[in-house]
Amino acid sequence: MVDLIEKKRDGGKLSKKEIETVVLGFTRGEIPDYQMSAFLMAVYYRGMDEEEISDMTAVMAGSGDMVDLSEIPGVKVDKHSTGGVGDKTTLIAAPIAAACGVTIAKMSGRGLGFTGGTVDKLESIPGFRTEIPREEFMKIAGETGICVIGQSGNLAPADKKIYALRDVTATVDSIPLIAGSIMSKKIAAGSDCILLDVKTGSGAFMKKLEDAVKLAEIMVRIGEKVGRHTAALITNMDVPLGHAIGNSLEVIEAIHTLQGKGPEDLTSICLELAANMIFLAGKGEIGQCRKMARQALQNGSAYQKLKDMISAQGGDIGVIDYPETFEKARVCHEVPAPAGGYITHMDAAQCGIASMLLGAGRATKESLIDHSAGIELIKKTGDVVKLGEPIARLYTSDPCLLPDAQKAYLQAVEISDHPPMAQKLIIGRVTTKGVEYV
Repeated sequence: MVDLIEKKRDGGKLSKKEIETVVLGFTRGEIPDYQMSAFLMAVYYRGMDEEEISDMTAVMAGSGDMVDLSEIPGVKVDKHSTGGVGDKTTLIAAPIAAACGVTIAKMSGRGLGFTGGTVDKLESIPGFRTEIPREEFMKIAGETGICVIGQSGNLAPADKKIYALRDVTATVDSIPLIAGSIMSKKIAAGSDCILLDVKTGSGAFMKKLEDAVKLAEIMVRIGEKVGRHTAALITNMDVPLGHAIGNSLEVIEAIHTLQGKGPEDLTSICLELAANMIFLAGKGEIGQCRKMARQALQNGSAYQKLKDMISAQGGDIGVIDYPETFEKARVCHEVPAPAGGYITHMDAAQCGIASMLLGAGRATKESLIDHSAGIELIKKTGDVVKLGEPIARLYTSDPCLLPDAQKAYLQAVEISDHPPMAQKLIIGRVTTKGVEYV
């Protein structure tokens, strides 16, 4: 292991056999944390070429269960976001795609830090089960066309163990390590096609557009190399998506969006994500798929798909039809604008941290989540505000959490006399043909 650390430290290229030695040796407990930490830092600084990243992805994917979805009829499409604030797109885009005949048999993760997890959001629905036996998962996906559960304990265990170490050694934001982590789980999860939502901006791992594009290109090629039809959208995470940050708040906003009453930014990005999922499934050209997605949203069939999934997984349909019956936070506090003018910027990561401080996220893997906690953004980037008027509502079950959360939120907001320049929500699309900027 010392030789392999030294080789990567000095910029050498590792063979697949050498990568297997490192990844599987660490997973089995034969290589100690301190040596793996040194290796990860060497990768962080020296990088990996595309062949090394592909080899590492394959080794991590094969380190545990490889899910076989072949018994479920239809083309199975998975979607993955690189993480964001207010990102409840799976709850909207997946039902839209399912309503258009795409099969969604998806394993999602939990949130850590300021990024929310789809499983945490779904578990805010009373009775909803995210842990389901394999046979039932297959049955629900086959009968309803959509099933979303938590990741299996033995899905890419190498990634799980390596990510935990990356999280405490400042090696998370490395393109080779991010690509290997994401794609190993997606490949092991068994879908035929993979759509990636690669975020860029203040609330994303990839702060710079060029890094987001590079990551997307690598992941698309890795997916295609192993026979999974893969594409990526590059989307803006400089501002939180929609108006809700926090678990039940985001589910409520997803419900409203599927009812045709959602925020414009959230609706637009979900329609484009769904259209690309439909396209990957071979349902038509991208223009036709956009029309199909919009029609499924407008005619209510996408909303019905969400209800079908929730019912099949034991969730209370009553709260979906009447979202005002979701459990409420004990405390609701309005944040006044500290100045008048235009909101010129909202640091998405800082908004996510404020939500976490209210109890909506996890500071550590062991942290408990308050599903009712979070933030409702009354005003966003580009809006005009008056001194003292409410710009956000903070929700929590513990009033002692409010001061720090409000301070963190206000640190995210910049107010100026001049309006900001408009930003694109969807920046580009990456396929095997290259990058197509919007």
